[in-house]
Order: sequence, then structure tokens, then C-alpha cells
Amino acid sequence: MRTFYIFSSGKLERKENTLCLTTSEGRRFIPVTQVEQIYLFGETTFNTKLINFLSQNNILIHFFNYYGYYTGSFYPREINISGTVIVKQVEHYLNPSQRLYLAKEIISSAIHNIHRVLEKKEYEKEILALRECEEEVMKAKSINEIMLIEAKARRIYYSTFEKITNWEFGERTFRPPENPLNALISFGNSMLYTTILKEIYHTQLNPAISFLHEPFERRFSLALDISEIFKPLLVDKLIFRLINENILKPSDFLKEVNFAYLTEKGRKTFIYHFDKLLESTIYHRKLKRKVKYKTLIRLELYKLIKHLLGEKRYKGLKAWW
Repeated sequence: MRTFYIFSSGKLERKENTLCLTTSEGRRFIPVTQVEQIYLFGETTFNTKLINFLSQNNILIHFFNYYGYYTGSFYPREINISGTVIVKQVEHYLNPSQRLYLAKEIISSAIHNIHRVLEKKEYEKEILALRECEEEVMKAKSINEIMLIEAKARRIYYSTFEKITNWEFGERTFRPPENPLNALISFGNSMLYTTILKEIYHTQLNPAISFLHEPFERRFSLALDISEIFKPLLVDKLIFRLINENILKPSDFLKEVNFAYLTEKGRKTFIYHFDKLLESTIYHRKLKRKVKYKTLIRLELYKLIKHLLGEKRYKGLKAWW
């Protein structure tokens, strides 16, 4: 158990060298050596003693509200600090040409992965338009231009969602999502963002210094950057499968005026299959061995570090499978 999920209301506390979760169903003890991150979906109470304990053991906490919307993370003191990497990270953000190169690689990879998802669905018109967007990205002269092209590519991509799923979609809406499919995308993206944040924590990278998205207070924008590459592969493909195989149904959502959200059962179902996907493997052509999907995220971060240090030019992950 590397990820621990709490759905029920209760109390989480330290008991010697273990975590103790107390709910109406009783007590559960979890050795900290078995946990890397905790997801809180229920109303859980805890104190600073627990926070200090989690920080000492390098355990992240991710918070979600009643509706399953991600609200933030507790990010312990960094354990793999490298002044050199941080300096290089800042230098690449401040240098317009270096930042532009990384932003182009991130978005061109994201668009490539999008049309790889669609190729099996035979959307020739959309795929052609997406490939044109990918070419436009490489010719872009500013971050703003790249973001506009990315938005255009997303609109093309989202136009296929109703055909793929046979669910109502309309357009991408969030804060709040207006229908179940939008709610599912938002939840999936939050799960991916927190997964990437955990992987960043185990590298020397600073999660607040990014290249595509602007670094702002109260968010880990590097996780947003890397998420763009993996959304089509780890969120969208999974959503299509869960809907088309009838694993997730409309009954797994609650609908209120102008917004929808997953039920607890729906969240548990998505998380189960998301974790299963992260643990599944593909054959890596360069490494010539099978690697887990979650390992692909860590490898992407290592590639970025090598680029920042001038060891090897960064090339974003483009799906070949």
C-alpha cells in the first residue's frame, strides 16, 4: 500500500510509529513505511502532531471536498534538494528561448498523444486538424501563442467526446462541471495532478517553477505542465473505457442545478481503475524492458532534469503504443 484513501469521516492520528484511522467502523492501523501519500475525501480531523509525523516520513496529503473536488495538498519539506537543479530551473524559466523550447515540447507531445488516442476511433478529420496544430506549436514564437494553439487543439479533441462515449458533453466546463462527463474529466485530472506532484517530490525539481504555465502562488505549476502530456494517456483513455464498458454509469453521479459530481461509489470505482492503470506495464522501446505507467512519469521528470543540467536535450513523451 503506497497510497492510502480515506472516504469515511473520522480521526487520523499518530500512534507511536503507525497511523491510526478511527471511524464509525472501528480502528485501522497503518505502518508509515507502507504509505507515500494520503487522499482525504471524508471529513477527517487531525492535529499538528500528525502533520509533523507525516512530514518526518515524507508523506504527502491531498485534500478533496464533499463533492470530490481537489482543494490542495500538504507538501512536506523536500528531501532531494539540489541548489544546482533549482538554479537551472529558474534560469530556464527566465530565459525566453529556453522556456519556449520546453513549452513547445510539452504541448506538441500532448497533442501527439491526443491524436494517438483518437487514431483507434477513426476520426480522420480531427486527427488531421490536430496534426496541423502540432506543427503550428513548433512554429510558435511565444508562450501565449502556444497556449492559444493548445486551446484550439482541445476544442477539436473535445468535439469527439460525445461520439466516443454517447454521453452528453457540450463543452468543457469546470468550477463547477455542468454534467457527469465534465465531472469525470475534472476528477481524473485532479488524480493525475496529485500523482505527478508525488513523483516530483521524489526528484530534485521544484514543483512551483514551471515552463508552460505561469508559476503562481498556491499551486504547483510544474505538475500542471507535466499533466498535459499524460492527460490523454492516463485520464481520457481510462474515462472512455470505463464508460464504454459500462463500468461507470450515470447512476454513479449526482446532479444538482448546473453542476454534477461523482458519488462516493463512483470515485472509488475510478480510483480503483486509475491505480490499476498506473501499475500496468508497457514495453519501453529505448529501455528495452517493461515499465509501469507511473514509472513513465518519473522518467519524464528525470529527462527534464538532464535537460536543465545540459546533459541531454529534452524530448517530451510521445506515445508509440
